[in-house]
Amino acid sequence: MIKEGEHQQQDFKFEISDSKKIARSLVAFANTDGGRLLVGVKDNGSIAGVRSDEEIHMVEAAAQLYCQPEVQFTTKEWNINGKLVLEVVVPKNKKLKHKAPDKNNNYKIFVRVGDQNLLATPVMLKVWKKEKQKIAVKISITETEMQLLRYLNEYQTISLDEFIQLTGIKKRYAEAILVDFILLGIISIELTEKHTRYYLTESDFMERIASFSNDTFVTSPNIHQK
Repeated sequence: MIKEGEHQQQDFKFEISDSKKIARSLVAFANTDGGRLLVGVKDNGSIAGVRSDEEIHMVEAAAQLYCQPEVQFTTKEWNINGKLVLEVVVPKNKKLKHKAPDKNNNYKIFVRVGDQNLLATPVMLKVWKKEKQKIAVKISITETEMQLLRYLNEYQTISLDEFIQLTGIKKRYAEAILVDFILLGIISIELTEKHTRYYLTESDFMERIASFSNDTFVTSPNIHQK
């Protein structure tokens, strides 16, 4: 496991001195694909070992006190050459999203992206809200939507601010369009520590809508019914 390095579903912790920071890792795993913490392992993969039982209690405190709702996890202890490594396994929660305190002690939803825990964006929050409602997504292909699709077809990627500047529409309206396009699988979202960008998922989508007239509806009646 250590040889895999840190990635989407694995994080190393040399020591646990801040339960709130650990809470962010726990909720990020639970909100994304699940994952595990290896406590007592340095960032470079060398084994330092868990220093005291207090660190194990701090993981429990993180899950119970600083995760809303509480994150469920299991633990396993590994003894490697006399050094204890604590494995904390967090399953993905498919029913709801968890929050943890940010650096300002405001409770926010975190997600796991690569080897980082990042704040979920407003667009992502709205996508999850609509998924939970399990309502069919229906959009109207007007000139605004076509501007977005033509831009993506030519330049491959766009940010929310670029979309607003391109079309002159309000931020809330722009976010709503992006949300519906994500739910329909037409575009995808890429989140990094520095930016959030959107990409056209279906390379042939522009060809398929070439014959559409204004106000043509694209709908997915069975979207996210599983």
